[in-house]
Formats: sequence, structure tokens, C-alpha cells
Amino acid sequence: MTFRIDRRRAGLSTAALIALTGCGSRERPAPAPAQAPRASIATPSIRETAQCLADLRSMNVAYRVLPDKDYGNGCGLSGAVQLVEIGVPVPGLGAVRCGEARAFSAWVRNAVAPAAYQILGSELASVQSMGSYACRNVVGTAYGGRRSGHAIANAIDIGGVTLKNGRRVSILNDWTSPDPAVQRFLTTIHASACRRFGTVLSPAYNAAHRNHLHLEDDHAGLCR
Repeated sequence: MTFRIDRRRAGLSTAALIALTGCGSRERPAPAPAQAPRASIATPSIRETAQCLADLRSMNVAYRVLPDKDYGNGCGLSGAVQLVEIGVPVPGLGAVRCGEARAFSAWVRNAVAPAAYQILGSELASVQSMGSYACRNVVGTAYGGRRSGHAIANAIDIGGVTLKNGRRVSILNDWTSPDPAVQRFLTTIHASACRRFGTVLSPAYNAAHRNHLHLEDDHAGLCR
């Protein structure tokens, strides 16, 4: 009888020891895999944007302020505007960051329009935009893995211009035009863009830019 009681007691002690050993373990369950953080967009300061908007007003540029929006993955709008009237129609132009809008408005007014009149002999009727904001990566280069300036509305692509005499000059068809006046016009507006924007890319850069000028307000000092 005593022997049986001892075995039961021994069994209980062993079970209790196992339970206590389990409770006292320092091992913790592996944490759930963390979700990849959303890549936030770089944003201009409130002061920068306020000054830029004041500059647009002083230039008599009509614009509409757009709400900030972070779409994640490095895409979004911050300090962006919709240009309503800069003095020359620009069809196809979407949201642009204010600093880009300021540089672009000054370029069209003070470089493209005078060059059209002085070199090509006609006033400027319109500038053809190929877009501004687009959530995408850089294309056509070794840097294709990073976001384009278009992903934060900080770049504008220009396909050409139309003159009031009906003539159209396009980047695709006229970049290597045999007409010396057209060559001078395009060289002039390209050089002016390089003084106003941080990155200017043309057909001379790569095939991805064969049909437009890429104008980006990023202070990169890249002119091609």
C-alpha cells in the first residue's frame, strides 16, 4: 500500500515539476514579422511653400492649392498646386509642387516665349505638357530602381510648343532639325531650363527622353 502511494506521489511531483519548468522558461514566442514601413515622401517646409505661393502671386500666376496626400511607397503630393493661368496655355499639365510651378512659369514666360518670337518670328500660342505627377520609378537608366521626380509632382515633361502662326516645334521631330533657327530655339530654351531647374534631361540623355524635355526642381545640377 505504501509503495503504491509513493508512486502516485512521485508521479504528481514529476508532473508538477514539468509544469513549473514550462512556466519558468525564458523562451518567448517569435514575434510576428513586422510589416515593411511605408516610404514617406520628402516634403517642403511650410515656410518654403508659403514663400513660393507668395512668389506665384507676385508673378500674377493664377493657381489652385491642392491638398497634401501621401499615397505611400514614395508617391504623393506636398505643397502642390494646379496652375490655372501663367500667361501661355499649357494643356495636359497636372499637379505640380510649388517650387516646380514657380520655375516652370518663369521659364515659359521669360525664356520660351521670347525665344519663340525673337528666333522663330512668332508669338507663343501654347506649350505642350506630357504630364507632371505620376507614381512611377525613373525609366531608361541604371537608376531605374528609385522613384522619379514625377512621383512627388516635382517634374514636368514638355513635348513641344505651338506658335501663333500655326507652326509646331516638337522635341521628337525637331531636336535634330536641319533648320538652324529651330536648332537655335531649342538650344536656347534648353540652356535656359538648365539655369532654372536642378535636372534637365533631353534626347541627348537617353532614348527614354527622345520625345520630351524633363524639367525637375531638385537642385541636382544635372543638365543633359
